[in-house]
Amino acid sequence: MAGNVILRRISRTVLSAIVIPGKAWYAVRRWPIIPAIVLLTMAGTAITAPLIAPHDPIQQDLSFRNAPPIWYSGGTSEHIFGADHVGRDILSRLIWGARISLMVIAVAVMSGLLVGVTLGLVAGYLGGLVDELIMRSVDVWFALPFILIALVAVVVFGASLQLVIALLALSSWARLVRFVRGEALSLKERDYVALAKISGASGIRIMIRHILPGVMNTVIVVATLQVGQLVLAEATLSFIGAGIPSPTPAWGVMVSDARNYVSTAWWTAFFPGAAIFLVVMSINFLGDWMRDHFDPRLRQLH
Repeated sequence: MAGNVILRRISRTVLSAIVIPGKAWYAVRRWPIIPAIVLLTMAGTAITAPLIAPHDPIQQDLSFRNAPPIWYSGGTSEHIFGADHVGRDILSRLIWGARISLMVIAVAVMSGLLVGVTLGLVAGYLGGLVDELIMRSVDVWFALPFILIALVAVVVFGASLQLVIALLALSSWARLVRFVRGEALSLKERDYVALAKISGASGIRIMIRHILPGVMNTVIVVATLQVGQLVLAEATLSFIGAGIPSPTPAWGVMVSDARNYVSTAWWTAFFPGAAIFLVVMSINFLGDWMRDHFDPRLRQLH
C-alpha cells in the first residue's frame, strides 16, 4: 500500500513537471526521478535482452576489430557503440551485461537479506551467548580481506558465475546483521512485545510478527545502499580475473578485456565503465532518498 502511494505521488510529480516546466527542477530535487529512470531502463534492458540486442554478444568478427562508434570516421551502423578487440558488438554486450549484473545482484542481495535479517533478529531478540557468538562472527568476517578470499576461492574452485554469486552473497550479510540487531534490541523492549510474551506467543512468532515489520524500513534502506557496493564488487572481481570468466558479457569483464586497448580504442572501456557508474550512482541516490523518506527526523528537514 505504501509503495503504491509513493508511486502515485512520483507519477503525479512527473506529470506536473511536464505540464508546468517551472516545477521541473523541484521535482528532480524532491523525487528520485532520474535514478528511477536509469534503473528502470537497466531492468527493462536486462529483461528484453534477447529481443533488443542487435548481435550475439559473444560472436567474433575480426573484420570489425576495434571498430569505432558510428559517429567516428570509419564507424558503421552495424556496431553503433563500436566493437572490441575481437570484433564483438559493444552495444550487444552492454545489453546482455545488464542482464548478468541484474541476475547476480538479485540472487546475492536476496541471499544476504535472508541470512542477515535472520541472524540479526535472533541476536537482538535472544541476546546473551547467542548474541555474543553471532556478533563475534560478524566481527571476524569484517576482519577478513574480501579480495583475498575471492582470489583463493578462484584458485580452489575456478572462476564461474556461480562462484561470484556465492562470494557476493557472503559479502552482503554481515552489515545487515548489525543494523537489524540494533533495531531488534530497541523493539523487543516495547510494550506490545511484552504483551505478546504474556499472551503466550513463541519467540519465533514474536520475531516474525512483531519485530520484523519494525525493522523492514531499515532493511530496505541498507539493502538498497548495499546494491551499489555489490555492483562495484562484481565489476572489481571480474576486472582482476576473480569474477565472471570471459567471454561472458559482464561489464567488469568488458573493462578488463579493454584495458590493453584504452589508448587506441577508448570506447571499448568507456561504455561499460559509464554503465557501471550510472547504475551505482543511481542506486546510491535512490538509497539516500529512501533513507530520508523513511526516517521521520530527516523528513522534517525537507
